[in-house]
Amino acid sequence: MARPREFDEAEALDAAIQCFWSRGYEATSVRDLAASMGITGASLYNAFGDKRSLYEKALALYVDTSVADRILRCEGQGPRQAIEGFFAEILERSLGDPQRRGCMLVNAALDVLPQDPRFQGIVAGVLRQIESFFLRAVEAGQIEGTITRSVPATDVAQHLLGVLMGVRVLARVRPERALLEGIVRTAFTIFNRTEDRSERVGS
Repeated sequence: MARPREFDEAEALDAAIQCFWSRGYEATSVRDLAASMGITGASLYNAFGDKRSLYEKALALYVDTSVADRILRCEGQGPRQAIEGFFAEILERSLGDPQRRGCMLVNAALDVLPQDPRFQGIVAGVLRQIESFFLRAVEAGQIEGTITRSVPATDVAQHLLGVLMGVRVLARVRPERALLEGIVRTAFTIFNRTEDRSERVGS
């Protein structure tokens, strides 16, 4: 009969997230992880597998409790408010990070992807989820008239994804409120409703 676990797996996994998030995948050793999680190396391997497997589990939990949860909260608002609320949370999260850890998902893209096609697929999938959230909100905003129809919804959604990635990376080296808010505010000017060219020609 297998011995019962002598530690809380959820707490241990959260500790692993904090360790990977602060140090990055490559700079984090199994010894670092075991110490942060308060378990032995053997217990780590038995419960979570090797370092790569643990990182995948940690990243998945981070996405569920950060990205997916934020999208779910924001989708309960109006289309334009959903996007603005999403970025408002991102700004506060970025500016309220004294360790300048950035976004663990973006860090994974920079730290792990070149050497690991599987993680490339995982991160790309999450980024597509974020892009889809933006697209749904933009399309709904165009229908109700709060977001311009002069720019294709797909282009707006992809533009917002690029702004998000830029803000998260920039915040690690220049976490300046005026800078980051200015970037987001300027990006939102694309929402401003303007008369479509086709409507002007036909008037």
